[in-house]
Amino acid sequence: MTSTTITRIASLVTNDPALGAGPLGEIPDAAVVIEDDRVVWAGPAGSAPEADHQVDAGGRALVPGYVDSHSHLVFGGDRTQEFNARMSGRPYSAGGIRTTVAATRAATDEELAANLERHLQEALRQGTTTMETKSGYGLTVADEARALRIAAAHTDEVTYLGAHVVPGETDPADYVALVTGEMLDACAPHARWVDVFCEEGAFDGDQARAILTAGLAKGLQARVHANQLTEGPGVQLAVELGAASADHCSRLTDADVAALADGTTVATLLPGAEFSTRQPWPDARRLLDAGVTVALSTDCNPGSSYTSSMAFCLALAVREMGMTPDEALWAATAGGAAALRRSDVGRIAPGVRADLLLLDAPSHVHLAYRPGVPLTHAVWRAGARVH
Repeated sequence: MTSTTITRIASLVTNDPALGAGPLGEIPDAAVVIEDDRVVWAGPAGSAPEADHQVDAGGRALVPGYVDSHSHLVFGGDRTQEFNARMSGRPYSAGGIRTTVAATRAATDEELAANLERHLQEALRQGTTTMETKSGYGLTVADEARALRIAAAHTDEVTYLGAHVVPGETDPADYVALVTGEMLDACAPHARWVDVFCEEGAFDGDQARAILTAGLAKGLQARVHANQLTEGPGVQLAVELGAASADHCSRLTDADVAALADGTTVATLLPGAEFSTRQPWPDARRLLDAGVTVALSTDCNPGSSYTSSMAFCLALAVREMGMTPDEALWAATAGGAAALRRSDVGRIAPGVRADLLLLDAPSHVHLAYRPGVPLTHAVWRAGARVH
């Protein structure tokens, strides 16, 4: 076994209040010891045990690697023209997904895999060490299974989203039967999660319930695209079914907020989507004040949020959504881990995976204080330095 001490850390964010001060478990003048792929010690630099190697953090801040719990990275083509038109006044709707479906079906396996890996590496260079991604741009049995097979070869958090939209010229009832039947049978072996876009123009509450319950019966865990464009049944359905996460949560009633507060479902907010579609921002402050667990994610996809930058989304959450810098960083790390029901990532504590982000700044507050500035100095994933 090989051990490494990272020392001279100006501020260490552990996300473990037992190790340091406040909800972030911050430790000033700190050190971390990693052994192979795990953290084995974290605390004051003066108390650090001996290790085989030493890395000088140079008075920088060390935080957990970002956990991005919502993305759509198995796709072909892009939607530059749609984005340009939207920025020129055309409203966003769910229908634009079909443009990417056509391009994805036309792409080869090798093209889809290369594009997926390019985006995963782009995110990793910025500090994202855990990334979920979905199918949803195939919408046939063969294309959805292909997307998940490709995704599973590159990332360990894979979601079946055959219920993204109903393909054109297809009867909705027939498509729901396909998604809950033959398509699910082909896709379930490659996925951990089942998801549905519960929204006007996509799937209503009854259809979403049928899709999620079929996935649960197959052994998949649930997550839901909920309440992005309209107030609807998605959030309360997610809570009722024990989904790990309700994602978007942009249009919430008081009953929706109360349901999230009383349940175990994480509210995952995706500010990149609101930035790119000029929709109203989610009210993170309202959720946090109600006691809801909140995560932040990029929603990286070619149509409505083409960014892989968790730091950008964190800055948006602080500036536009009422979050403090501490809350935003927690949501982008430990919150994302909660949305994926993971206890081995999103923290820096003995026994967890050594996923670390060394910032080119003395404090994590600089992520919001200096928006748009590349502050990634070094990244470790599973103990290996990758940037």
